[in-house]
Amino acid sequence: MPAIKPTCVRDLKLRVNLADVVSRVVTLRKAGGARLKGLCPFHNEKTPSFNVDTDKGIFKCFGCGKAGDAISFVRETEQLSFTEAVEALGQRFNIPIEYEEGSGGPSREERSLRQEIYDLHEQAAEHFHQAFKASDPTGDFMRKLWCEQRRFPLELADEFKIGPADATGSGLGAFLMRKKFSEDALRQCGLFFIYDNAEITLHSLRSRFRGRLMIPIRDHQGRVVAFTARQTDLTPEDDPAKDAKYVNSPETPIFTKGNLLFNLDRARSNVGDGKPFVIVEGQLDALRCWSVGLKTAIAPQGTSITEGQLVLLRRYHTQIECFFDSDSAGQKAALRFLPMALKAGLEVRFLTLAGASKLDPDLLFLERGLPAYDEVRRGAQSAMAFACHATLPDPANATSEHKTRAAQSIYELISAAESQVARSQFLSEVAIHLRLPLAALAADFQTALNRQSRQAAARPAPPASAPIPALTTDTAEHHLLMLCLNHEQLGRPLAAAIPHAWIDTGHIAGALLNRVLAEFEQNSWPGREHLDALLETPEERTLVATLIFNALELDDPAKVAAGGLQQLRARALEPRLRQIELALANPQPDSDFDPISLLKERLELQRQLRLPITLNLVG
Repeated sequence: MPAIKPTCVRDLKLRVNLADVVSRVVTLRKAGGARLKGLCPFHNEKTPSFNVDTDKGIFKCFGCGKAGDAISFVRETEQLSFTEAVEALGQRFNIPIEYEEGSGGPSREERSLRQEIYDLHEQAAEHFHQAFKASDPTGDFMRKLWCEQRRFPLELADEFKIGPADATGSGLGAFLMRKKFSEDALRQCGLFFIYDNAEITLHSLRSRFRGRLMIPIRDHQGRVVAFTARQTDLTPEDDPAKDAKYVNSPETPIFTKGNLLFNLDRARSNVGDGKPFVIVEGQLDALRCWSVGLKTAIAPQGTSITEGQLVLLRRYHTQIECFFDSDSAGQKAALRFLPMALKAGLEVRFLTLAGASKLDPDLLFLERGLPAYDEVRRGAQSAMAFACHATLPDPANATSEHKTRAAQSIYELISAAESQVARSQFLSEVAIHLRLPLAALAADFQTALNRQSRQAAARPAPPASAPIPALTTDTAEHHLLMLCLNHEQLGRPLAAAIPHAWIDTGHIAGALLNRVLAEFEQNSWPGREHLDALLETPEERTLVATLIFNALELDDPAKVAAGGLQQLRARALEPRLRQIELALANPQPDSDFDPISLLKERLELQRQLRLPITLNLVG
């Protein structure tokens, strides 16, 4: 892959606001000064510990320790290489990327495969949508289906890039081949059936989707990563999935069904106080919600909700309303969803409509519009009310045995919540809904918890993993590196004053300090914002970002630097001084004992240790 010019990387970092990069993934709120705060995207947390300093262009999580800049954030969250991350940021913020002379920029074959597959999907979505608008039999049929049968407005199709795959399946392959996408991208994009060893030709590109209505699936950053294909009357009889109403793209290098939710890229910008996420069962349900003005609707990708999806939601908002169909399948899906939502720390409510035997969000909003949302919210059930009603619909006429079984199943839900306050509140609700004494319910719940603990203790313990060495943060090298990064005027004086032998390069801070001082000594220090070429491992990048983010306000940085130098000097010289004094006190007759030489060396070491340390500060 061609090398990107360092000047281009520096320019990109200066021009890109880190908050704009992070806010595509994390909901940020002001935390004082130039700092912003949100829930960490790198680990599951319920209290925000992820900080962004827009002035320094650095992020830092005080929960898991991750830290870095805009490029490292994109690398970590999107699993890209350094070059891929720079290219992605350049494309996202309209910043041209310049390459070293002779490399000529990336050819189609040299480009990131993942990025190319992203581009391919954007082109495919546009191709399908243009077919939707075309004045031909396919376009006419799909517009009629969309507007008359499904009763969606044309503007919604434009907004979401809805369109048809032609019944023969040849149009998309020809279109993408004209765009000169690589063989690897065409093989791995998931839009075609291709034999493993087949040469890529128009004939070998057998379209996976034919005669279906194509709905682009976007990740939470708004990139098209896959498609949902709805069966229509144009779907040919020889379609391998002819009987399936909906068919999703297979998993690819950019698409994992369990990791994203349909419409999250738009919905996350609309949630807030009084406006929770509304989770519905399918993409068309979510599109119906959006079309009537309910802008916080999301949907899973034809599979059960996963913990990863709920953790992703938790980054943006803690409240969620479940609006599944009221049939048996919808109720079962809601009960599967509930314990995971409680474990993720989400506040869940279930939308119902009084007097409705069957509730379908698509039909409801089609017939009644947005006012129907206020109506179903008035009848919303809390998590425990829904669970109790689903488990024991008629508690007034239930036997004690039925109530006991219902309570036992609900205990598993309550135990999924980590908060003791939430558990206490849930037990109070369950006692009311199941018509049971709270004290007896609480006692039985504690018994169930104790039983779970005993069962967990009886399971074989997993094999112990090797302990991870802790990052040393209290060494002189650590503090001097912090000074070099945050008070760059001290770099050259420190390089002149510190002998290489004084630095312990056996840990990250020491190895980095040695490298940094060499740059200052050779007058080639690039500046703390442009250290990519000096940093060799993710641990080094994290350490540097942490030291910049946690910079201390010092009244006299030179004095602190002198103190660090004194520690290095003492650590380097005092062991030898102790050796000499031990040798003088206990001379060995059989050794080459030279007391005069040892006395002279001791005097010299003592003199060096007494010398005041001063730094020759330069302008």
